Amino acid sequence: MELLQMESNRLDRYRDARLEVNYATRTVAMDRATIHLTRMEFELLSMLTRRAGEVVPKDTLLMTIWGYGPDIQSRTLNVHLRRLRVKLGTYSKQHLETVFGLGYRLQPCYAPAELSQAAGA
Repeated sequence: MELLQMESNRLDRYRDARLEVNYATRTVAMDRATIHLTRMEFELLSMLTRRAGEVVPKDTLLMTIWGYGPDIQSRTLNVHLRRLRVKLGTYSKQHLETVFGLGYRLQPCYAPAELSQAAGA
């Protein structure tokens, strides 16, 4: 299963059936095509991919990426997330979730063979 590679190289990169994020080189590819992200878009995607499958609270993202405390009101996360979703296209529609009242979650994209194995398990 391709996702296992993410576990063994967790500090170096994230990879699922469609998306690859290399943390060391700060590069992103979807369906093997390079995607150009701003520094903050890359930080946001990195945080979500490092915790793939988990809900990452909005406050955690704001504090970790921008250094904003809970008392600061800002729409910067919404703006960066919207831009990231545009760049990720159909991947974001299927795999980048807003969990209302909690935060955001990136659900890994599994290859068809992985889906059938997961369903049979």
